[in-house]
Amino acid sequence: MPPLYACPFCRQLFPQGEAKTCPDCGLELRPLHELPPSLEAQTLQPEPPVPPEQELLSWAYLGRGRGPLLAVAVAGLGVAFAPWLHETAPELRVLSGIEFARQLPWLWAAPVAWFIMLAVVASRRTVYHMRGSRLAVVLLATMVVLTVLWRIVLTPSSGPLVPRRFEWGWGLYASGLLGAAALALGWRFGGSLDDMPTAELRSRNETLH
Repeated sequence: MPPLYACPFCRQLFPQGEAKTCPDCGLELRPLHELPPSLEAQTLQPEPPVPPEQELLSWAYLGRGRGPLLAVAVAGLGVAFAPWLHETAPELRVLSGIEFARQLPWLWAAPVAWFIMLAVVASRRTVYHMRGSRLAVVLLATMVVLTVLWRIVLTPSSGPLVPRRFEWGWGLYASGLLGAAALALGWRFGGSLDDMPTAELRSRNETLH
């Protein structure tokens, strides 16, 4: 059977070689298989529904670990401004996490990780993307925990000429605890693929996972 050509507008069909342009529309004929489906065909055969794990959720959606992770990330940014160091010698001062990081640049790893985690979690609005971001959230939480542990383990030494007396502030410990909480929540970010949330009307026998 010879290939068919059709008008891109009215979809009138012509055998190959019968005409080069549509006599009614004046448009150049094109091979039928190259044209997209007509409006009538799209109406009769609508696009398949979006899978529930790829449905776009509200910005205010707090389920499947999204809300707790957002709260932990905001709290982690907050404790970066809390006291991390109480020093009594050689100086009398109290340093927040941000002020501490200005003197030891590697301490910026914790507040930067919290900021990136907040952006990652807030921007994930489908279950599919939440589950795909688990590893990123876990790595960011691990960065926070390791930064806190490294700071506590590497205690500055005190010498006879330069005595050092200090205590770690509650903000440092709080950041580590929040990092451990984010680590646990990150593994379950997005939840399972059973009992998926969906805003579309679906038949009862439709598989949701």
